[in-house]
Amino acid sequence: MPVYSMTGYASATCASVEEGESRVDSTPRRGGAATVDLRSVNSRFLDLVLRLPDESRALEPALRELLTTGLRRGKVELRLTLERPAETSVVAPSAEQLMALARVEQQVQNWLPKAAALSVHEVLQSCRGAAAAPAADEVILRAARQCLEQLREARAREGERLVAILMERVLRLRELAAQAAPLLPQVVARQQQRFLERWKEALDSAQAASGVPAEAVNDRALSEAAAFALRIDVAEELSRLGAHLDEIARLLASGGELGKRLDFLIQELHREANTLSSKSAALELTQISVEMKVLIEQMREQVQNIE
Repeated sequence: MPVYSMTGYASATCASVEEGESRVDSTPRRGGAATVDLRSVNSRFLDLVLRLPDESRALEPALRELLTTGLRRGKVELRLTLERPAETSVVAPSAEQLMALARVEQQVQNWLPKAAALSVHEVLQSCRGAAAAPAADEVILRAARQCLEQLREARAREGERLVAILMERVLRLRELAAQAAPLLPQVVARQQQRFLERWKEALDSAQAASGVPAEAVNDRALSEAAAFALRIDVAEELSRLGAHLDEIARLLASGGELGKRLDFLIQELHREANTLSSKSAALELTQISVEMKVLIEQMREQVQNIE
């Protein structure tokens, strides 16, 4: 199942064509045309804005139902433009139209014997006026369905691009986590050596080094180093961060409606990166946590556009 972005644009035009009518130029008569434009941007929910001509207001419930079944999230604007049929060619009246005009003319002359007969120009104008109807409702709905399908295709293409960007960030975060894991023992060993040096300096300054056994100094330094190691231990944070990255990769591979779940996982990644930064006791870990935060923020911006 593809991953859909909430950003996209599409446009479709459909026209009604009435076949079976004789014309001077031997081409089918084109009725009214309908053009539907759809624009979509990101939003927490599905927000529909329909801009319709007054004569098409009755179609708003059907158009809303169509968009609701095809989209899940995003602020979507639908704009409908109606085009009147062209009057550039002469339409030969059909037999039905001529019979109807003849009946009307006969009724008028029965009541008004002195009324003049219809001229050829008046007959053609009457038939042309009947033909100049706006696009039918089915034409508008057909244009809306085509436009919606094009919008979904555009959002799917944008979704593929977002997945590629997110997977690149996931891979980089895994690399940073792998770099951070072996740094912790090095930091603890370095801090243990620092404790030993400070204890010896303190005892020497107090002139009490001769009365304190070396084993006691080492035990005290080891105890402080152990307490320090517990305070800066980020193994659990790195483990949870890896689990969140695995879940993000799984969701991106499965596709579907996953924007809200990804948004929650990004918040969890932020939490783990902040904890890693607060526990950092070395410049290397601080730099790694800062780079992680930058990558996670970039992911958050992209996830905001996923349906």
